[in-house]
Amino acid sequence: MTATVEGWIDYAAARGDTVADDADSAAALVRGSDYVARFYLNRLTSSAPEQVVDEATYEAAKLELANPGFFSKTYTADQQKVLTKVGSIQWTVRGDASGAEAATPISTTIEAMFYPYMLERGKTPAFLMSIGRSPGL
Repeated sequence: MTATVEGWIDYAAARGDTVADDADSAAALVRGSDYVARFYLNRLTSSAPEQVVDEATYEAAKLELANPGFFSKTYTADQQKVLTKVGSIQWTVRGDASGAEAATPISTTIEAMFYPYMLERGKTPAFLMSIGRSPGL
């Protein structure tokens, strides 16, 4: 992890936020780093610049500091729904409610930071194949 509490303090100050240099901030930074590594870095099509990874980590840490365990929450399919009818109340599941990604909170700010480097959710990376004659033909 290249993100540091000192770096986070500078990042936050530039945005008008305050981060204390204490154990709670350090723990939130570790949890934020874990979230970024587990949820984003394994889905990138190319390496994101270190600055992007650090800034995403600071954003995740901010959410973790404000609400410890923010990214550890899980949701069941029945919690991922929207009200689609009022008379005889009816709920509809929002999106694809299957799999771990569907049950993980997402920060739109972090999502935007990694978007240029990211695979579409649920997709596998493309691969290249040789086109032409097989050596045995």
